[in-house]
Amino acid sequence: MTAHAFVSLRWRGISMVELLVALAVGLFIAAAGVTLMAGNLRENRALALEGRVMQELRTAADIITRDLRRAGYWAGSLAAVQPAAATVVPANPYLAVTLTTTPEHSVSFAFSRDTTENHHVDSNEQFGFRLRGGIVQMQLGSGNWQSLTDPNTVVVSEFNVAPTVEEIDLSAQCGVPCPAGDPTCPPRQQVRSLAVSLTARSAIDANVQRSLRSSVRLRNDFVVGACPG
Repeated sequence: MTAHAFVSLRWRGISMVELLVALAVGLFIAAAGVTLMAGNLRENRALALEGRVMQELRTAADIITRDLRRAGYWAGSLAAVQPAAATVVPANPYLAVTLTTTPEHSVSFAFSRDTTENHHVDSNEQFGFRLRGGIVQMQLGSGNWQSLTDPNTVVVSEFNVAPTVEEIDLSAQCGVPCPAGDPTCPPRQQVRSLAVSLTARSAIDANVQRSLRSSVRLRNDFVVGACPG
């Protein structure tokens, strides 16, 4: 090897331009990696928040529908349908389901908890749900309201209960045809249902918002009207 060739190999290296290009490429790859990792972290955080919001909504909806299903339960219902001779049976005192929209969305109802039926709505037989200050609250007895949703997890923006009534014609049960134009005949069985809707956002990230809807059929069907005497 000649001296000229030895000197050329000895001083050979990368130029400043090549160094800057390599540095720029490295920074670009590092920035892309950091961006990708940050995006994954944001997605994971959003999924975790969505899961917490949906879990809170499902828990609240399950409790609401479970209790609403019992609305109107009355131990004297069988006696009212088939009363004994010379027995006067009062109307179902637990029948009413009251819905309000002002000042807050709420539903109030009652069901019997008596060991021996007294045909009266006692203070421990009054129940309900309402939306107040972003929190769904539940009533356990007269004036006893407790938080059902956790304000540290979700902020509820909508709570609504919408009733539907389906009437079943019971004219086939009448031995005598109904007179024409009689609004109370034939008797009709009212099948009542309630549609419950909830909307809430995460208390940590307002961009995470979810809605949930469920329906429940009340177990105490009601008969209106009567067959001709």
